Amino acid sequence: MKIICIGRNYTEHIDELENERPTEPVIFLKPDTAVLLKKQPFFIPDFSQDVHYEVEVLVKINKVGKYIQPKFAHKYYEEIGLGIDFTARDVQSQLKEKGLPWEKAKAFDGSAIIGEKWFPKDQFQNLQNLNFSLEKNGEVVQKGNTKHMLYQIDEIIGYVSEFFTLKIGDVIFTGTPKGVGSVKTNDVLNGFIEKESVFQIKIK
Repeated sequence: MKIICIGRNYTEHIDELENERPTEPVIFLKPDTAVLLKKQPFFIPDFSQDVHYEVEVLVKINKVGKYIQPKFAHKYYEEIGLGIDFTARDVQSQLKEKGLPWEKAKAFDGSAIIGEKWFPKDQFQNLQNLNFSLEKNGEVVQKGNTKHMLYQIDEIIGYVSEFFTLKIGDVIFTGTPKGVGSVKTNDVLNGFIEKESVFQIKIK
């Protein structure tokens, strides 16, 4: 499987990190070794002193596709999920200053949380108006709605498929809203789509 991530897809998050607004989707990849095994805690890596959570709506690809037109993109996925793109922010900042790729900060082992629950997309009236949130130790730290995406799911699928053949089981992380922040040992993160719990992660 491929894990395809979209960066800078929510305006307020772009402002939060003082990034430049993109004129096309920002794409980066995570290897399958980035997926945290089910029911396992997330261990803060030794090489970072500032790991951030970024909650994101996920899309699971269900058929092979290349050069997919956005108007047909809905045929290439049936399920929506939720996850976290863990980011070693201090490492990322160092890499960005040097104009280097982000992989060490974004693609390390365990950096991709994929919630155990997947939902049929037809369960939701409108995927372009989907509420999701993240709680840290019982307090809401991120709240988002897909209507605030710069690039919607079908646009993302169309764009990504220009560069990468999409295969069954590939997962797309569609971007994070504002509110990202650091994690510490013993924190507990809970993710929700429309108030339904999707995952719980303990930080070690």
